[in-house]
Amino acid sequence: MEYIYAALLLHRSGQEITEEGIKRILQAANLVPDEARVKSLIAALSRINIDETLKGVGAMPFIGAPMAAGQGAPASVTPESEKKGKVEEKEKEAEEKEKKEEEALEGLGALFG
Repeated sequence: MEYIYAALLLHRSGQEITEEGIKRILQAANLVPDEARVKSLIAALSRINIDETLKGVGAMPFIGAPMAAGQGAPASVTPESEKKGKVEEKEKEAEEKEKKEEEALEGLGALFG
């Protein structure tokens, strides 16, 4: 993870993501950079648009998030046909989000495989 964090720090600060930049950040954190991992990261990141990937990640739902105070089940009762339609709609949205997430992160898969 530290390699990806280093790349994100460079990207966020507007600097070019280079092997040397990643090595400097890792060394500043008292870590010893692995040449192969640095090169692999640079190669993987060259094939993706980081801004677009981050937009997709920001839209990812967080499962298990606690509900804020005052949020609960709605007081009104929804007819069964409306519930089914909403469930189907949510399933389609979830499938679309999952597909987008997979596409956005497919370039990073080589780093962890």
